[in-house]
Amino acid sequence: MSSRALRRLRGKQRGQEALDLGELALDGSPEEQSEEEQPQEATTSHPTDNKDRGRKAKKSKAQKNVSNIYELICDQDNEKIVPDEEVEKPDVNKISGMEKNDNGDPDKPDAKEQETSSKSTSEDRVKKKKKKKKTKGRSENGQAVQDDNIDVLLENLDQPNSLSLQNEDCGGSERRSVLHVEHRNLNPETELKKYFGARAVVGDQRPRHRNRQFHRSTWMTSPKESWPRFSRTGISMTLLQSKDGIHYFTFEHSRDYQQVQFKFLDAVESMDPNNIVALLQLNPYHIDSLLQLSDVCRIQEDQEMARDLIERGLYCFECACHPLFSLTSGASRLDYLRPENRAFYLALYKHMMFLEKRGCPRTALEFCKFILSLDPDSDPLCMLLLIDFLMLRSREYQSLLQLYQDWGEHRNLSQLPNFAFSAALCHFHLSQEEDLDPEESVKQRCKADQMLQEALVMFPGVLMPLLDLCTVQPDAAVTSHAFFGPKCRIGQLPALAELTALYVGRTYIMWKEAAVMLWLEESVREVLHRVDAKDPLVLDCQNRRSQRYQSAPRNIHRHVLLSEIKEATSCLPLEVTTQPVMGFDPLPPLDSVTSYTRPQRQHVGATNESTLSLFFRSLLPNFNLQGGLRQEDNMEVARAGQELNQEVNRLMVAMRDMLANIRFQEPPREDNNLRDEEEWD
Repeated sequence: MSSRALRRLRGKQRGQEALDLGELALDGSPEEQSEEEQPQEATTSHPTDNKDRGRKAKKSKAQKNVSNIYELICDQDNEKIVPDEEVEKPDVNKISGMEKNDNGDPDKPDAKEQETSSKSTSEDRVKKKKKKKKTKGRSENGQAVQDDNIDVLLENLDQPNSLSLQNEDCGGSERRSVLHVEHRNLNPETELKKYFGARAVVGDQRPRHRNRQFHRSTWMTSPKESWPRFSRTGISMTLLQSKDGIHYFTFEHSRDYQQVQFKFLDAVESMDPNNIVALLQLNPYHIDSLLQLSDVCRIQEDQEMARDLIERGLYCFECACHPLFSLTSGASRLDYLRPENRAFYLALYKHMMFLEKRGCPRTALEFCKFILSLDPDSDPLCMLLLIDFLMLRSREYQSLLQLYQDWGEHRNLSQLPNFAFSAALCHFHLSQEEDLDPEESVKQRCKADQMLQEALVMFPGVLMPLLDLCTVQPDAAVTSHAFFGPKCRIGQLPALAELTALYVGRTYIMWKEAAVMLWLEESVREVLHRVDAKDPLVLDCQNRRSQRYQSAPRNIHRHVLLSEIKEATSCLPLEVTTQPVMGFDPLPPLDSVTSYTRPQRQHVGATNESTLSLFFRSLLPNFNLQGGLRQEDNMEVARAGQELNQEVNRLMVAMRDMLANIRFQEPPREDNNLRDEEEWD
């Protein structure tokens, strides 16, 4: 038996299977059925001629379908979806019919081929119509289905759980939804186009191809033509280890970059920003210099330049990232204890704050989640104190409630004032939605009332500062009550006062709406009734406040310094405010892991030396007026330096005596008898 006959037995007809299924599925008109019957009658009289005609028709149809190999699939996809068993039945009958024809009457398969040739003209029109429908459906769905396996894959991709497949190793299902970052939301232009339109954001700007520099495509920032030419900066990322699907990375500095870092520290100690500018001219992508100079520009109210410097630093970091380092999976970790990694944290935080002030809270939220994913356990910049505000600003109410539900137990989110009030505010906004069912709206409102009352009972010191910033005069019953009065705020522990001031100073804008303020007023009255009725919850919350919030951890102090909210910075303890705070590394961890150290250099500060001694020091660096020995590697050099100091000391004593004995002789004056004696010389 030939290979061609074997392929027919197996149902493999070189791409014609879908065509045969389409023919079996199509219901022809009576005219077409009459045309089908005529070739069947002819097959009985002339079997050999029918074979030749069927082969020619098969070749002609194959030539027609060469231009689009998916045309055969289009007919099958436009049919109704049926179970697999029903789809397989025509193939079984077809194969069984072929077997019968091979055993009994070998002419019938060729008769079927003749039927295809007679129906080719009518079916081509039907196929063209179906092809148009298929292309339209393909453009809507964005993908073409080729076989049953692809259908199964597409069904799996449409499931909601499949969106977090790349985050399976992020430490649990409760963290996958929180730490997942979308690439397209990292671009602020995506959010601005939703508000103002693409033409208002981009305008008529056209890329200039003349003298255009080649920049690497990045996700966090878009390189600008005004930036200096990017080259190797000396920063690289190394994979330390991979454990339980989580990758631990760290940034490393080359020797050349370390020398630039030492020069930067000297420039910072000089307290002159011009030295940092001079350093950046030689090293335009030095990260700490960009961070420090950005703070200087922001203080001088040059927001555009300050933001541009931060974006330049992020571009440098992203170009140095490891190929396995992922922005979206939430499985990449960076240890804040290493000084090389802290600049990356700070650059992301400053960029996020610029985005929030620019009016892009959704983009800022993505960067906030990305910072949190770098070290979710330690949270060195305390992003949990900020993420609720960004979710409220971007109206991601369900995401905030899911975070509060998933992380509430193991992170004690209910004990933070920001989450206690923000979760209640989320339920209130959900109850105000127009397309919500009345029963669901009432349920959300009851939940909001309950959570707000519990938050006011737990954190009573939030109310009066919040009303003060909202320029709302409270009732006399509220101000005179001891629970919300001045005594409540005075007796607050330092850590609780710091958290309260931080939340009020950041989110008071969210409470200025009239509907929200009326809801707050009703809840305050209900809380006063519960306090007067001696509700057990009031005493329980008082005991918890006295036991907790004794002292805030260092990461909260660092977050308050970076936030620059004056209500919160005034609550910082003295051990934080009395020490110098550098913008490129605020409040470094006490247990830092240093990979290289700065070489020792003699600190030249304010001394009692005269101007002449400083002049000799500039000429002779080894000169020491006090005669003290300098630490030298070679003893002979040290002995020679000592003798030189003695000689210079003798010279200095002689010059001091000479200057002390100098007397300037007054020039002779001519006597003028006519001059008045009281005249002033």
